[in-house]
Parts: sequence; structure tokens; C-alpha cells
Amino acid sequence: MAEAHQAVAFQFTVTPEGLGFHLSREAVRQLYLAAIHSWKKRLVRAKNSFLTGVYPASPSSWMVVVMATAGSCYCQVDPSLGLIARIQHCLPRSEALTPQVQTVVSTVVFSTGAWLAAVLLFRRLLRLLLSYHGWMFEPHGRMSRRTRLWIAVMKIMSIRKPLLYSFQSSLPKLPVPPVKATVARYLESVRPLLDDDKYREMEALAKEFQEKAAPRLQRYLRFKSWWTTNYVSDWWEEYVYLRGRSPLMVNSNYYAMDFLYTTPSHVQAARAANVVHSMLLYRRRLDRGEIPPMMALGVVPMCSYQSERMFNTTRVPGKETDTLLHLADSKHLAVYHKGRYYKVWLYYGGQLLPPADLEMQFQRILEDPSPPQPGEERLAALTAGERVPWAEARARFFSRGPNKVALDAIERAAFFLTLDEEEHGQEPARPGCMDAYAKSLLHGRCYDRCGGVALSSVPPVPPQFMLATDTFQLGYTEGGHCKGDPRWQLAPPQRLQWDIPPEGVAAIEASLRVARALAEDVDFCCFLFSTFGKGLIKRCRTSPDAFIQIALQLAHFRDKGSFCLTYEASMTRLFREGRTETVRSCTSESTAFVRSMADSQRSRAAHGGAREGTAGYKGALPPTLVSLHVESHSGVPWGTAGCPGVQRVTPQVLSEPWRLSTSQTPQQQLKMFDFEKFPDHVSSGGGFGPVADDGYGVSYIISGENLITFHVSSKFSSPETDSQRFGRNIRQAMLDIAALFDKPAPAGR
Repeated sequence: MAEAHQAVAFQFTVTPEGLGFHLSREAVRQLYLAAIHSWKKRLVRAKNSFLTGVYPASPSSWMVVVMATAGSCYCQVDPSLGLIARIQHCLPRSEALTPQVQTVVSTVVFSTGAWLAAVLLFRRLLRLLLSYHGWMFEPHGRMSRRTRLWIAVMKIMSIRKPLLYSFQSSLPKLPVPPVKATVARYLESVRPLLDDDKYREMEALAKEFQEKAAPRLQRYLRFKSWWTTNYVSDWWEEYVYLRGRSPLMVNSNYYAMDFLYTTPSHVQAARAANVVHSMLLYRRRLDRGEIPPMMALGVVPMCSYQSERMFNTTRVPGKETDTLLHLADSKHLAVYHKGRYYKVWLYYGGQLLPPADLEMQFQRILEDPSPPQPGEERLAALTAGERVPWAEARARFFSRGPNKVALDAIERAAFFLTLDEEEHGQEPARPGCMDAYAKSLLHGRCYDRCGGVALSSVPPVPPQFMLATDTFQLGYTEGGHCKGDPRWQLAPPQRLQWDIPPEGVAAIEASLRVARALAEDVDFCCFLFSTFGKGLIKRCRTSPDAFIQIALQLAHFRDKGSFCLTYEASMTRLFREGRTETVRSCTSESTAFVRSMADSQRSRAAHGGAREGTAGYKGALPPTLVSLHVESHSGVPWGTAGCPGVQRVTPQVLSEPWRLSTSQTPQQQLKMFDFEKFPDHVSSGGGFGPVADDGYGVSYIISGENLITFHVSSKFSSPETDSQRFGRNIRQAMLDIAALFDKPAPAGR
């Protein structure tokens, strides 16, 4: 009762004498501390926004310019060529502004103007430098002088430590490629997949599209690219992600695993507390813009636009399209355990709760004996089923009363936490352990994941930051508990209240049936490949990613006896507001190499193909075809009615199934510890479900020099796929390709 009393800050009483109002002293203190915290956050944001705006300059460089100008004037050398005198002449006359003060003010004004001009010049130069992408197309292990010089200049320009958005305004816009080039690259990508007759038919369609429909649509794309930061990002988000009506679970979400060989603590509440606190520390640095941007080659910044939606973001269902609800801040966490939902406050006295306090709160939830309310336990199954039934149920049963209050608490939380009842992934060497762990993370019981671990439309928190902070910065006591002493006066977590009618329970059960059918159909094979890793591959002067992509092509050919349209996730984040893009890694070079592997003689073509077969991976297929398709179905005057050709081409192109969908998980986006010193603290990566019903989904992570972890998914219902079989084919393909580098090339013909 004492804890409940602490939670009541405001008290109103109605007496015959009138209305009584009481504000507790603790409430006043909490309001004061919250106000101080809010103003501190605003000041830090303002400071970092200023530093971001003048990057690569700094306030100290402004002082240098002012002092240098003043010193020159003292030595009777006018660097302004008379501008300082003109500024001084324009200043108002008064007793306070003596000639000496006027000289100082005019010098500072001129110096500031010169400094700002230099800032604009350097930022323009930075944009020109970032427009160079020649480094992407150079052979692995060999770098031209031009690229070396470019890297040296970039290092000089970014010598000052950048903040998250320091390069944002200097990134170039995504260019609109010529239609001719887009069509040519598309035909090149489908040539190895089509026989001669089908290819000639597609070539004729593409030519008709290029000559009749495309020019008018292309003009609109160029016009849009002039007045928008990125001409495709808004369409990509809406039509590729938010308009999908199928379940998000398995189809759109993905997961990330824990450390592979070690578990920092087996105390569930303590581990959850450290992980949550780590994520909140990341969120605070993100809000302040203090996280360095992701860099390629250590000098090429990537767009940070999506980072702001890592937290406080919810995908709200709609009948035709979903929407993203993003809040500037959220001070609580939504927690699920044994069919009950809780709201946990993350701040006390304007400060983040330390791990010890969070452990106490989570332990209170774990020890709560209360049963779920009617319909509460499986409520989240609504988010795992079809989107339209969830939108209808949300509008009908959760738009008013206690249900709306409870749902708002979940949707407006910083993020969602599930405290499971079972452990997974504790024995990675045991057959089937990693597979069950993957299924648990991807879909759980279909009602305890709130739609999934993470969605493709929202960027994730880098797992490396979370895991490294948990282990190396926060740490645990010898008993596995969080360090520090909890404050027992904290109010306990708030149990969310629901009033779900029988019709609502029926809607939940209907969505659960859909979700379970989808989840039970997913077949996983997760395995460790430790025969060799990127160390050996790099010594062969080959890109590790290209090597693995070639192995996947070979494995798929051996698995099905044919090639298929292959999706490899890449990024256009070298441009402003860039997102994920597609590399069609099944190319003419790669298919020629795979076919040559069937030759027992292992000809020179096979020997050289391991390097030459990766040429098609250097650039992603431009998103122009997606944009033209969306544009043709929009309300622009030159849309569908004026462009009948696009209706025959783009639907056929965009409806082709990705029977092999692949993605690499980056190992260490943030350098927080040395893998050489802590080899047990490698992550086993993450994965996703298959994109096509008769296809495979493959995710892989390259850990250190001698370990690659694969996550293979498919569907049991397809007689053409088997994740275990495909996993064996991947292992053998990796070994066979590596064997080519151990032998000299055969003599030329």
C-alpha cells in the first residue's frame, strides 16, 4: 500500500466546503527533476544540431579565424580588403560603441562571415567527394590511385569526429538512371533465367515499354527528384512495406540471436534489465545525435535518416495501408509475461532507471501470480495474422474504453519486451538447438511476439551495441544479478486492464489459426561453418560476400537443378534517405561458373569464375522499375491511361518470385570490443522467413577469420525445398569453391 500511495501524486477531494486539491511534495520534486531533464536534453540537442550544421568545421575553428583576423589587423594588414572598415561605418553611433569596440565588432562580424563561407565551401566539397562511387567497382584487393587519393582527402575532410547527422546534408541525391540503362540491366539479369523464346518475348516487351510508356513516366520521375530528397523512398516504404496485407510474422519480420558461445547471466530478470538499459542508453545517444554514422571503408558515411525511428515507433494497421506512428519520446516500456501485459516506467526523478531497479521491476512481473484476463493471453495474435482483420478488430474493439487505454500503452511504448517461460539456444552444438531457437525468435507461440522481433520497415538497434554494453560496461555480480542496489520505494509495474467481448476473443482465435498455420510451415536449418572464414577468402583476393553468393548459387543449382531469381539485400544509403535495394546476384557470369563446376576437369573457366563470377554484384538494380510501376497506377495525368505498355511489363517484372532471398548480417557496426581478445563473444547473427512458398531464405554472418553462421529457411509444405538438404549443399559448395584456389589453374586451351 505504501508503494501505491507513492504513485498517487495528485489528490482531489470533494467536501461540503468545496473542492480540495493536494499536491504531494514528492510530486513537486518529480516535476522539477523532469523539467530539468527535459531542458538538458533540449540544450544537448541544440548544441549537437549546431555542431552538425557546421561540420567539418567546429567552434574552435571560428575562434582561430577571429584571432587570425584580429592579429592581422593589429599588424596593420587588412585581410578583408576594406570590408571591416565598411562594416564599421555601418554600425550605429553611440557612447557604448567606442571606436575600439566598433573595430572589435566589425572584425568579429567579418570573421564570422568568412568562417561561414568556408563552412559552405567545405560542405559543398564534401558533397562532391561523396558523389564519387568508383571505389565500389574496383577489383577486391586492388585499389586505383584515384581511389587512394579520394580516400586520403576524405580522411582529411572528416578528421574531426562526426556525429550521427554530420554528413546528412552533404550526401548526394539518388540519381534517376536513364530508362535505357535500367531496361538493359534488367534484361541482363533475367537472361540466364529464360530460354531463348521467353527471352525474345521479354525483350520485345521491354523495347515496347522503353519506346512508348517509359519516356513520359521518366519525365515525372525526374521532376519528382528535383523537389524531393529521394524520389523513391516514400513509394518504397508505402508500396513495398506498408501496403502488404499478408501477415507480418514470418513474411516481413526478422530476428537477431544472442552471443553464440556464452551467456553473461542466467538470471532472467537481471539479463533483461541490462539489455533494456543498454537499449535505452543507445536511444539517448541517438536522440542527441551522438552516435557516429555507419561508414564504409571507414570514410564513406551512410544515410542516418531511418535511425530516428528505431524507438517509439509502431506500425498501425489499416484496411488498405498501414501507417507508422512515431513519437518524439516515450518514458515507459511494454512487457509481456505468461499472458499478462504490463507498463513499466523507465524514468525516476528525470533519470533513467539503473539496471538494478529494472531487475527489481522485472522480478516483480515474474513473481506476479495473477492469471490473464479473458482474451488477454493470445491478444497479440491479432498482429500476427492478416492485416485487414486486425484493422477491423482494432477499430471495433480497441477504439474506446479500457481497451484503448491499454493498447495505447503498448503502441506508445519505447519498445516491447517479452519475458519467455523457456530458454532457447543454450547448446549451439546440439543438432536442432539453433533451429528451435530461430523459430522461437521469429514467431514464438504466435501470440507473444507482437507481430515479430523487428520489422523490415523499421531499422533495428545494432545487436552489437546491446550485447557489448550488457557484458563489458554494465556487467553482473558473482550471483548473476545487476550491479547496484534497487530502490524499493518504486511503484510496481502497472498491470494493463482489458475488457474484450466474446466477439473480440473470436477474432483473436481466427488470427491465431492463420498465424499458427504459417508458423508451423516454417522449416529452419541454422549451422556453423568453421572450416574456414573470411581469412582464407581474402587471401584468395576475393570478396567474402561474393564468395558466399557464388556458393549459394552453386548450392541452389545442386538442390533444384536450375537457377532462379535471386535477391541479395544491399543498401542505397550512400544517398540521402536511401533504403534497402536489390542486387540480382544470379548473373550470366555466376551461372557460367556454376555450370562449369559440373565439369570433372574443372576447366580454366571454373578456376577464373570464382573471381569473374562476382562482377554482377557491384551495383544494385535501380529502383526505377518500381517507381515507374507505382507512378503508372497513381493519379498523374500521364499514368495508366496514357501508358498501356507499362501495364504489361512492370506487373510481370515485379511479380516474379524471389526463390532465393539472401542477406548478410554485419558483424560489428560499432567497434566496442576486440573479437581477437574475446572470441567467445561473437554473435550468431539472425534470419528471416522464406519470401517464396517454394523458395529459400538465407541469412549469414561472417564472424572473425574462421567462422560463418548460416540461417536457412523454407516451407515444409513445398515438396521442392528442404532446409537441411540445402544447408548440406551450402557446406559442400563452400568447400568445392575453396578447393579451386588451392590448385593452379589448368593450362589454357
